[in-house]
Amino acid sequence: MTIEPTRLRASALGAGFAALVVAVVAGLGVGPVGIAPRAVLYALVDAVPGLSADSGLSSIHEAIVQEVRLPRVVLGLLVGATLSVSGAAYQGAFRNPLVDPYLLGVAAGAGLGATIAITQNLGDGAGLVDLVPLSAFAGALFAVVLSYGAGYIGGRSTASLVLAGVAVASFLTACQTYVLQANSDAFREVYSWILGRVATSGWSEPMLLLPYFVVAVAVMLRYRRALDILAVGDEEAQALGIDPRRVRIHVVVAASLGAAAAVSVSGLIGFVGIIVPHVVRLVFGTSYRVLIPLSILFGGAFMVLADLAARTLVEPAELPIGVVTAFLGAPFFVVVLRTSRREVW
Repeated sequence: MTIEPTRLRASALGAGFAALVVAVVAGLGVGPVGIAPRAVLYALVDAVPGLSADSGLSSIHEAIVQEVRLPRVVLGLLVGATLSVSGAAYQGAFRNPLVDPYLLGVAAGAGLGATIAITQNLGDGAGLVDLVPLSAFAGALFAVVLSYGAGYIGGRSTASLVLAGVAVASFLTACQTYVLQANSDAFREVYSWILGRVATSGWSEPMLLLPYFVVAVAVMLRYRRALDILAVGDEEAQALGIDPRRVRIHVVVAASLGAAAAVSVSGLIGFVGIIVPHVVRLVFGTSYRVLIPLSILFGGAFMVLADLAARTLVEPAELPIGVVTAFLGAPFFVVVLRTSRREVW
């Protein structure tokens, strides 16, 4: 497969930022208390230190925008951007358009860690030092390390690593099922976490995720050109001076770190890492110089809009956001499987 060098055009970048702005304004303005888009924009300007704008909102409405909805929207942006760019990076590293950030057992490890913390009454899943997200993060990293170890023993190839990830995920899921069976009274709380949510009572969860997001994105942006070269094959990449194994290790570790951090604060939200990169690929091109940065923008916008649907479709109740993304992602995955069956990455 050949990849034509493609630069990130201003029009594509503008489309990404436009989608982000629309999603943020909708996320902040739509709800039980409706707020006009213009007032939302003024309230955002007023929230920036050193800037001021008269939004015309009452103090209660301004508090709703800045203290209730804004942290949730920011968390959605970070989670969506992290999962989508991690999915794009995984697809480039493994040269397979069907992989996602959960390939190496991140979801299973995080689920086990969170289940243990919840069943032992170690937290409720919210807060900067709450042990549920911390346990989920530790479980996700443990799964990735275990997958790498098993893949290394199996021959250091990408195929061995993928098979190791499947085996580790199955084992950790079995462990999670056992813990749940032994603590059946925690079923509702555990499954509420597993189905995903970006609800937050403040800025603790966004601040917890932000450092990992910055590090992961910085690494993936650095290697976006190398991922383009990997797409033509390992032998060709070596001939061009690229070490495929080194690139894969750096990219996969960064993507796994970002995905683990996102899952630890949001639960298991599926299909984001498949839907967003493929839409970007279909519309703007296959080059990772385009795909990586645009996946960040459109991934954040997608998650905010998915969360908006989750909290408004059955109002006053709230759907788990994982249900919304699965409803969209499952048929999309079938389409991707059909259109990519002849591709060899």
